[in-house]
Amino acid sequence: MTDRTYASPIGGHPGQTQLLTDRAVFTEAYAVIPKGVMRDIVTSALPFWDKTRLWVLSRPLSGFAETFSQYIMEVEPGGGSERPEADPEAQGVLFVVAGTLTLTIAGATHRLEPGGYAYIPPASTWSVANAGSEPVRFHWVRKRYEKVEGLDTPEPFVTSDHEVEPIAMPGTDGKWATTRFVDPADLRHDMHVNIVTFEPGAVIPFAETHVMEHGLYVLEGKAVYRLNQDWVEVEAGDYMWLRAFCPQACYAGGPGKFRYLLYKDVNRHAKLSRP
Repeated sequence: MTDRTYASPIGGHPGQTQLLTDRAVFTEAYAVIPKGVMRDIVTSALPFWDKTRLWVLSRPLSGFAETFSQYIMEVEPGGGSERPEADPEAQGVLFVVAGTLTLTIAGATHRLEPGGYAYIPPASTWSVANAGSEPVRFHWVRKRYEKVEGLDTPEPFVTSDHEVEPIAMPGTDGKWATTRFVDPADLRHDMHVNIVTFEPGAVIPFAETHVMEHGLYVLEGKAVYRLNQDWVEVEAGDYMWLRAFCPQACYAGGPGKFRYLLYKDVNRHAKLSRP
């Protein structure tokens, strides 16, 4: 198994001598939530979760995310939930970045270590627990499933970053690749949560402008990212939200790989009326 590291929040609070200036940006087209602002004071709690706190990275909100929410969950030893999801229409993806998470779904129990990935369909019965001695941290991406007549709802599955081979983007000599946990041709799925990897110095060589909304959490490395008309520096532990059609590009800064967890909404008609 390839050695991989995954960033996660440090919590705590900065000292009184630290300068206030940071890289946090919130605009109509994008937001940057740097790792330095993911502190204890901004954590939240959820009903029916024991010994758990979370950082809310994005949520549906006027002028912000429209299709999804994204949390970083931190569950202490002995914590977890027998009733994790309150919305029967919500599907989810879990991605573990630290510790070991025990997931029970569809009558089977799975141990998810760092890099572990699980897809949870809507109206599923599932539970999670931390049976270890260290806190477990994992991303929880949630989207209301858009059912289409004639298409079945996807089934749950569990896999890992270590088990899925990245697919190189054409014409890049493998310098830009995507780890796809769902077959893009499987139209049952209306969201993808993938991992994108850039080798040091690799680039997105044009300003992508498209209908997909994005959440990007930097798992490893650093880069200069183009967001709308601005260039911003990002590093492991930072989060970016990109509104649909926000122009985007990047230069991977090195010296190691630049990797991020990427959400996007896919495979559905554009709604012709506002919610």
